[in-house]
Amino acid sequence: MFRRASCFASCRADAAFDEGTVDTLLKPAHKADLTKVLTYHVVSGKLDAEALKAQINAGGGKAKLTTVQGETLVASVMNGGIALTDSKGNMAVVTTADVMQSNGVIHVIDKVLML
Repeated sequence: MFRRASCFASCRADAAFDEGTVDTLLKPAHKADLTKVLTYHVVSGKLDAEALKAQINAGGGKAKLTTVQGETLVASVMNGGIALTDSKGNMAVVTTADVMQSNGVIHVIDKVLML
């Protein structure tokens, strides 16, 4: 699928879903739905915070990021940090940036997007 990736992961995923939704998504019959949610939070390429901010600056204050799922997240700078806005207008803020991994980078965000 891809070699290097940037993942925007929420530590509060359980709180984002209605009761029972996570259990349902983990069932084999709902693998496609789980994949859709997860891949919405992944962008191809290893983009650390510095690279994201460079793209935001080059885009005049906004950077359009295409997720592995095929949708668009818009990154912007907010209070010196990075914010992501999904196609529904929901916003998540990066709370911990640049958790480097061998195959990419994780940025912790404060909520699950796409809901």
